[in-house]
Amino acid sequence: MNIKNIIFSLFLGLLLISPLNAGEVEKVLYLVVENNEVVASNILTGRFERLKLSAKESILEYKVADAVAVVVTNQRYVAYGVITGGWQSIKLRAQEKTESIQVEDYSANLVTSDRILSFNGRRGVWKQIRRSIIP
Repeated sequence: MNIKNIIFSLFLGLLLISPLNAGEVEKVLYLVVENNEVVASNILTGRFERLKLSAKESILEYKVADAVAVVVTNQRYVAYGVITGGWQSIKLRAQEKTESIQVEDYSANLVTSDRILSFNGRRGVWKQIRRSIIP
């Protein structure tokens, strides 16, 4: 066996032992959204969890990643993380507008007209800071 074949065999063995994307989070969360209803399908725990909306609450937007989801309603921001399970919400402020939503892996980040919000899907906790709006 020549040196090229040995190196190729070692390289192939390493590829088979360790996945190329070892840091990726497995897709374990799906949302079913229909008729102003949201159900989280948590593959990790094998549970379905329905988001309870108030009588005048409506869904405006939603985003889902591998292990976290965010739903924007006309009254609040609601997030779901597969590890902690359950929906966690934070109220919208008067006249607050959503500017952007990013969800990835176990985290979500929202920028609004008033603040920056983050959701840690591993711990099920919202954090926020007021935006300093430069005129």
